[in-house]
Formats: sequence, C-alpha cells, structure tokens
Amino acid sequence: MLNQTNRREFLLASMGMAAAARFGLGASSDDLAALTLKQVSEQIRAKKLSPVELTEACLSRIKVYSPKMNAFITVMQDKALEQAKQLEREQMAGRFRSSLHGIPLGIKDNIDTAGTRTTAASAVFEDRVPTEDAEVVRRLKLAGAILIGKTNLHEFASGGTSAVSYWGPVRNPWNLERYAGGSSGGSAVSVAMDLCYGALGTDTGGSIRTPSAHCGVVGLKPTYGRVSIRGIVPLTWSLDHCGPIARTVEDAAMVLQQIAGYDKLDIDSEEHPVGNYVAAIGAPVAGFRIGIPPRYFDVIEPDVRRAVEEAIAVLNKLTKGSHEVNLPEPLAGQLGAEGVAYHTDLHASDNLYMSGRGRTGNQESVGNYVRAWRELQLLRRTVDDAFQDIDVVVMPTRRRTAKSIAEELKPRSPNAPAPAPDPENTRPFDAYGIPAISVPCGYDHDGMPIGLQIAAAHWNEEKVIALAHAYQEATEWHKRRPPLQPETKVPTLNER
Repeated sequence: MLNQTNRREFLLASMGMAAAARFGLGASSDDLAALTLKQVSEQIRAKKLSPVELTEACLSRIKVYSPKMNAFITVMQDKALEQAKQLEREQMAGRFRSSLHGIPLGIKDNIDTAGTRTTAASAVFEDRVPTEDAEVVRRLKLAGAILIGKTNLHEFASGGTSAVSYWGPVRNPWNLERYAGGSSGGSAVSVAMDLCYGALGTDTGGSIRTPSAHCGVVGLKPTYGRVSIRGIVPLTWSLDHCGPIARTVEDAAMVLQQIAGYDKLDIDSEEHPVGNYVAAIGAPVAGFRIGIPPRYFDVIEPDVRRAVEEAIAVLNKLTKGSHEVNLPEPLAGQLGAEGVAYHTDLHASDNLYMSGRGRTGNQESVGNYVRAWRELQLLRRTVDDAFQDIDVVVMPTRRRTAKSIAEELKPRSPNAPAPAPDPENTRPFDAYGIPAISVPCGYDHDGMPIGLQIAAAHWNEEKVIALAHAYQEATEWHKRRPPLQPETKVPTLNER
C-alpha cells in the first residue's frame, strides 16, 4: 500500500509535475466534494483527480457535517481508503472499470455489505454483519465505486420522515429542526451536503423520492424488477425498489446504468433489456406529451402548487404541452403480511421496533393478503394503458414540504385522534411499478425544497431521465446548496 508521501512521488513519476499539480493535491476538500459525479468521473478518466483525494475530501466533510444531521450510521473510512488506493493504482495503469471508477458513494443501511454491519436503523440489528453483499453492492464494487459508508434511515424503512431511528433522527440540512423525509433520509442529506457523490436508497412508498424532494436533490425509482432487491432488508417485497439519489439527473443515470440488470437469484427481478440511461441525457423531448393527473394536486400547500405550476409552464415550452389525464385508482388492499413474514422471528424480542412495526401486521388475514396481491398484479398489467396518448405524467413529489422533527416525535395520548396522513403522491407509483423521478423545482416561504415528480410507463426510464434532465437544464433550482455551516449548532428536540 502507498503511504501519502510515496503516493505523491508515484503520481509525480507517473504523470509529470504539471499533471500532478492538477491532480487535486492542492484543492480543498470542499471544492472537490462540490463537484458532480459526472465532473469527477471525467477528471478521474483524464488522470486529473485521484480516487484517494476524492475519498479524503468526502471523509473530511463527513467528519464535520454527518454528526449534525445523523447522516451516516457507519463510516467505512479504512475500507474506503483501501478501495481508493487500489482504484488509483488501476487508474495510473490506464485501467478503468466504469464511469463510476474511484467515486465515493453512500449505501442505505438496509442494504447488505459483507463484513460491515447493516442495521436497518434498528437496535434489533445493531450488531448484524452480513457475510454477503447485496447484488447492487456487488455491482457497484465491480464498477469501481468506493463505498464511503452506510446511511441512516427510518427504522426498517417503515416511515416517511427518517425521524424514527435507533441512531437518532436524520436532520434536514436546509433546517436542522425539520425532518429529512424517509425512509432514505441519510442518503438524501449526504448527497445534499456533498458528503458523497451519490447514494443508494430504497423505495416502497416513496422512500427515494420523498427525501430527495425534501432535501433538494434528485431521486430515481426505476421500474419494479429493473434493479435487484436481493440482499436488502425488505419492507414489502412486492413493492420494494432500489435506486440512486444524486445531485443531478445525469449523475443518477450514471449510477442506475451500473446497478440495473437481471438477477436470477432475485425472484422479483425481471429479465428485460437494460436501456442506455446515460444516452438519454440530452435526448430530444420536443415531441413529448405530458399528462397532468388533477387528483395529485388536491389538499396541497400553496407554495408547492405555485412551484409545480411554474415547472409545468417550463415543461410546456420544452415539449408538445400538457393536458389532464386520469391514472388508475391506487392499490386498495394491504401487503403488510410480506414484512411480517420477514420479521416473524423478531416479533418476540423485547428490544423491538421503536416504530412498532410488526405488532399489528400479524392480524392481517391470509385472504386479505392474497386478494391484495392479485389486485396489485392486475394494476401493473393495466397501468400502461393510461400512457397511450401521453409520454409522461407530472405532479408534485409531495404536497407538503418537510416539517418539524419535534412535532413528529411528540408523544401523543392513546386516546388522541391520529394526525391526518400526508396526501400520497409517491406510493401509487410503487404499486404501479413504473419509473418515477423527483427533481428540485423550487422552495417554499421558509426556504424548504420542493420536488417535481415525473413518471412514465414500464421500462421507460429513458423518457423520465430525458425530460427531468431537460427541465434541469432550463432551470437553476438544483444548483442551490443548503445553508448548513460547520459552526451551525444542532437544536435540541424541544426547541421550536
């Protein structure tokens, strides 16, 4: 292994003094971490940046900012640096595994990593260390990505705020008193604060898209079966998806390109040709027809409505325009029995579930589950009919911006009525199983991010990516950065 001094000498000998001076040796960690995944990929290929410099830059920012947001559960510092040094040697030899070669990424902590604990944010799994990588982790390693750490989440991915975690609530970098959205909150905040160049999340009811919308980043949920979920702690197998969170649509497409593909050992994986998602960046969208489902605009905050309507006006200029459409009714039945099946052996544990998951699911009848599963299959067979006269649908990702962690965690009297649920704009698309992306489209009066959701028929990730990228090219929202600073103090939960 090269130490720092020897590594610099190696670079000088391999590249020459002038090239080594451009290799990031003098750049600050903040400058390096602020680059996009696409930018660092190009610089690594040109031997102007080193995987070690990138990893050290991310680790430096993680040390400062992760404790403020509870972004990471486990930082894989030693393993990440070891990976980086090996990938740097390959880089110097002119061997590049993929466009992700030498780039640090975060992994949601419900995704198995061999030899590194995977806790799903629960005390039950505090010391759980998998012996095998999840399929998506295996693919990232083969692609040369560096695993920088395991990101925090809503316990067992069973919630939409990431406020409920054994490791503490994930805080939103735009306002530390607000939740980050869930369940992939740690992945979203780590990307938003430049702690890594992208991250994997999972999505069962919106858990990639919701925190992406709340944190001002991009979250892409692919078609069900497009990306393997083998080796991921499940919430509901029939609805679980895995996908990337990144700063730009192009960055998300680059990650998806490496993790997509058939996995014979995952019974939910579909053997369908993998598209060229990177080539979809910059693809023409002038002929696209946009559908606007009005139901998804009911009971919506005024700032969210304004931002999304302005985004649709931009899209109308980029495409053939938009008109109202209706999507199928969301799934009515419940599939919670699948989660119960996975967690059966844990139900007797006294150490179980801060969120209470599993205690009510036992009561779900076999008949109700079977009927819900059949309803789901019919829904997925017929949802593409809604896209016969349109290419995509567009709507708010969430109808509200991120709210108070303290309010979310405030104890409630057993007799008090349950709070009204947040109207769902994301969950139906997990049931449909179709690709959907969230991109930043504005901010509310408190400066909290707002997300725009774009979805298309099965296996049409390229359309979703093309239109989302075109929107980003026409706007500046994704370029804003959270106000969080090293000196920012973390509020206590009773501060309002």
